[in-house]
Amino acid sequence: MPQIVIDLAYILIVAGVVTILFKWLRQPLVLGYIVAGFLAGPHMPYTPSVSDVGSIEDWSEIGVVFLMFTLGLEFSFKKIMKMGVKPIIAAVCVMMCMIGVGSGVGHLFGWESMDCLFLGGMLAMSSTTIIYKAFDDLGLRTRKFTSGVLSVLILEDILGILLMVILSAMAVSRSLEGMQLMVSLMKLSFFLLLWFIVGIYLVPLFLSRYKKYINSETLLIVSVGLCFLMVVCALKVGYSSAFGAFMMGSILAETLEAERIERQVASLRDLFGAIFFVSVGMLVQPEVLMQYWLPILAITVAVLLGQMIFGTFSFVISGSPLLEAMQSGFSLAQIGEFAFIIAAMGQSLGVTSDFLYPVVVAVSIVTIFFTPYMIKAAQPAYNIVERILPSQMKAILEKKESKENEKEKKESLTLPSAWNILVKDVLLQTAAYMTICVAIILLSFASLLPLCRNILTHWPGNIVCGIITFLLVAPCIRPIVVRKNKSVEARFINKQGKLQHFLLVLFVLLKFYIGACVVYYILDFLSPYWWVWHVIASFLLVVLLVNSSFIKLMSIRMERTFKQNLKKREIYKGNKLRYGNVLRGSDVHIAALTLPAQTAWAGKTLASLAFGKNNIHVAAIVREGIRINIPNASTQLFPGDVLEVVGDDDSIEVFSARMQSETKETKEGIVGEELKLKRLVLRSTSQLCGVSLRESGIREQYNCTLIGFEDEEGNIQLTQANRVFQAGDILWVLGEEKNLESFRGDNAIGN
Repeated sequence: MPQIVIDLAYILIVAGVVTILFKWLRQPLVLGYIVAGFLAGPHMPYTPSVSDVGSIEDWSEIGVVFLMFTLGLEFSFKKIMKMGVKPIIAAVCVMMCMIGVGSGVGHLFGWESMDCLFLGGMLAMSSTTIIYKAFDDLGLRTRKFTSGVLSVLILEDILGILLMVILSAMAVSRSLEGMQLMVSLMKLSFFLLLWFIVGIYLVPLFLSRYKKYINSETLLIVSVGLCFLMVVCALKVGYSSAFGAFMMGSILAETLEAERIERQVASLRDLFGAIFFVSVGMLVQPEVLMQYWLPILAITVAVLLGQMIFGTFSFVISGSPLLEAMQSGFSLAQIGEFAFIIAAMGQSLGVTSDFLYPVVVAVSIVTIFFTPYMIKAAQPAYNIVERILPSQMKAILEKKESKENEKEKKESLTLPSAWNILVKDVLLQTAAYMTICVAIILLSFASLLPLCRNILTHWPGNIVCGIITFLLVAPCIRPIVVRKNKSVEARFINKQGKLQHFLLVLFVLLKFYIGACVVYYILDFLSPYWWVWHVIASFLLVVLLVNSSFIKLMSIRMERTFKQNLKKREIYKGNKLRYGNVLRGSDVHIAALTLPAQTAWAGKTLASLAFGKNNIHVAAIVREGIRINIPNASTQLFPGDVLEVVGDDDSIEVFSARMQSETKETKEGIVGEELKLKRLVLRSTSQLCGVSLRESGIREQYNCTLIGFEDEEGNIQLTQANRVFQAGDILWVLGEEKNLESFRGDNAIGN
């Protein structure tokens, strides 16, 4: 038997036992996995150890892929656009502060510069997994501040990918100059935009076109296959496997199948994620911990105090009230899975010291342990700060969110705002279409051109490749040149005098020049003629494609398909909770709560449950993809219903606790009594004698059902509605024990 099978059996058994213990102790499962890894690792002399640590590390790499893939499934690029600037400011600020704190602690102990830099990167991001779990365990997911925390975590995840790219670039060159950083950012932006555009255009089309052939099993295979395809692509262009997995997850997050994929992949994520965290625990070295106990203590204190202070400060400057800012900052006081990924990257690149990984693991264990206590400490800490703060300072910190944005929307269009909107829209669409053009040209020259030359010889191959490449990029060049030229903003600017008209013409000519540059590059690369002829041909070809109705139709169809794919999931979900944005800045907010499977509210009406007494209003009920907006008092509830409720923090918390507590008692995992089938003989004194089955009322009176009558040969004949009962009939009746006893006592003999 391969050693990897024996090792996997051992670590999974140890992990299972330890996590059950941690579940009983109400501690995070991630912490249990790390402890299990330490017990099964080579640095624990008192327990058996795995033999092939290298193979376990390979499996843990797969765990990182699945962790990042599912993290991407919870991420959406549209969420970033809808969040506004508040979470962006908070995320950037807290990450920059914690990078400084980590680097400072490292320099304090005299560590190497790369160790300090990587330590700062490890402390920059909080644990999404741990915070999600802590909010669930503490019943805080319905609190208003948690939405801000989760938004910041989403941004930290994407910024963490950028940080990994920067750290890997610095690890290779040992320095990162301004130009090198700019090139790295441009390269990252190019691939982010390319993969996102192509993925949103192609993946939803594929899934929708072949939907009837894709069941749950096939969906799992396809989604995991796409994930690892993107992992390979990311590795080919010099990025990490985690980055590729995250990107494919974020692409699939925009499809209608996102929730199904997340459910299908959940088991794989849990399995391989457990192996990853177990492998992390295997790297814990007691002798290193003893040797570096002081740095561990210092880094732990730096994380806790740093997030308490700088995390709160970051949320305050982003516009959050003081209490909400402190609750958010205290929630971020830990490091988690991203720190392990960055630490592993530093080790694989050979730029960090061997002691840094186990030190960070130890700090992570301690901070994870303190996470629920830090969250609980936010309110008492706020009470203390509130008492000692001057009244003027407190009034500033407790400010409500301004409505300046709403006022700006109501204002009429002005010349600066018109130019601002026009330039921003043109830059966005130009960046998107230029990215596609560059990708098409690169792929064409790398793959199509050699093929054409081999088949048709050099110059004929160049001509065919040039024509195909031009036809492929033409639907992308036309929007760059034409789009927004007749928009509302452009027409407004055109009416503001000769100077503005002249500037607008220059702006349009600049767009035309950009489109001509793309065509010129293709001609100049493939054609042997004088460059002047290439310039003339480029301008003529751009004029031709601008006036081509066929190219126009193709361009419109492509963009329409992309927008439909991007908005399809949002439309399908019925713009869920979007109306809650109106309440932004108010104590009252919207929360979506799912009824448990064993809820005691099943079948009950809203009137009978009287939620209004808890100051809760049920705005909508989502059931199997169907929305019931503004349900009336007679609307019944069923397990799995998603209730969109309106209330403040306290009322929603009380409502959530009531919903979780009012459940049916279970016995051996089954709600309700077990059905039994009994053979009974009808007595002559029974009131059923001479009555047909249709008129008997067995279901209504006894809550039982008659399966059939037994004939003389012992066969069971299925019941007929007009069959008349007679004394001595042998009946087979199905029902619960107590109901069967009631039926037998009134009508039959037997057991």
